Amino acid sequence: MAHALVVGAGIAGEALAVALARDGWRVTVVEVAPEIRTGGQTVDLRGDSRQVLVDLGLIDEVLAHLVPQRGIAWIRADGSRMAEMPVEAFGGRGLISSEELLRSDLARVLHGAAGAAGVEYRFADTVEQLTDTTEGVEVRFRSGPVEVFDVVVGADGSHSRTRSLRFGPESAYRKPLGLAHAWFTLQEGPGTPLLDGWALSYNEPGRRGLTARPGHPGQQEIGMTFAASTVPRAHDARLAVLDDAFHGAGWRAAEFLAAARTAPDLALDTYDQIHIDRGWSDGRVVLVGDAAWCASPLSGLGTALGLRGAAELAEALRRHGVSAEPTAERIRAAFSSFEQVMRPRAAAAQKLLPGRVRMVAPKTRRGIRANAMVMRVVQAPAFLRVVRFLAGGRGHDDGAGPEPSRPDRSRQAG
Repeated sequence: MAHALVVGAGIAGEALAVALARDGWRVTVVEVAPEIRTGGQTVDLRGDSRQVLVDLGLIDEVLAHLVPQRGIAWIRADGSRMAEMPVEAFGGRGLISSEELLRSDLARVLHGAAGAAGVEYRFADTVEQLTDTTEGVEVRFRSGPVEVFDVVVGADGSHSRTRSLRFGPESAYRKPLGLAHAWFTLQEGPGTPLLDGWALSYNEPGRRGLTARPGHPGQQEIGMTFAASTVPRAHDARLAVLDDAFHGAGWRAAEFLAAARTAPDLALDTYDQIHIDRGWSDGRVVLVGDAAWCASPLSGLGTALGLRGAAELAEALRRHGVSAEPTAERIRAAFSSFEQVMRPRAAAAQKLLPGRVRMVAPKTRRGIRANAMVMRVVQAPAFLRVVRFLAGGRGHDDGAGPEPSRPDRSRQAG
């Protein structure tokens, strides 16, 4: 039985593990975190996301976790609205979908399916060394053991350790976009302003943005965006960066800063893209998801690309009969087929709309007002054709609406 190692238990890694295990592979997933990651904001099920989950037979279970959504509104410091876009905009293909769920819920569904398929998990561990042998790839784990695998898949996100070990340092592939984003879950209390199903977006000059989105009952998913190309890794240092970036900011900034200090799922990362021109595979090692092609959370396509990439990689391995005969030649052919399908999709997704960074984090008050005006105007029937032209060819299944105004936060875990 062919043995695959998947590095990273994120959306792409879990989906791939499910597909490979069902195809008869022995699958081991190694994840540096001590358990399945919580946190992450909502992801929608339009396009590729829905179809892959249908093909995996998981769509009904996923739909049971939907978060009620009414739309998104751009607000002033006092909470009054400058513009809004309901879920019905663009025939249901606008910024916010009526079919969205928390990334953590999607991860749990995929993890449950992988466990049912017999996938083996190793948490609080990762790969330390990858060495080619005549039998496969010899993997030394950080915990000490050494094992040989027929295929190694790096699904460990935009900061992929697999990529660093096999393809070189992150600096060779990372393209920072000049923004950073923190996200976490806020527990509602007696005085917490309620959202009533609306995602609220507030901006201040200097590229500072705050968002609050519906989450599980009694919770809100918070986002804090600011100008930065690097962020610290230590927890206390991250809190200090947030305090500095949002000192004196309006709306609910003080409330969010206080909540971030106790949030168990606080995360902070930069908005980056990953470009690997040399190819996504090297021998029996291949990258998938953000490890290979991160389009940045600003694309809003991280989950869809991760799911589709996992499905296409599994299909390529299946089509070339690798599980039955995991030869180097068959593996190379499968990886080549996978990349031929996915590279055009990834390249399209990386082509952000003009002014995308300014849109999510305007620099001036004039820019903030202009962004709100644009969001009102684009919903007019006369502008629908223009919007379709600008958004088309980016990896959407339909291109009917503009890009999501909030980031897709799936990328951390691949």
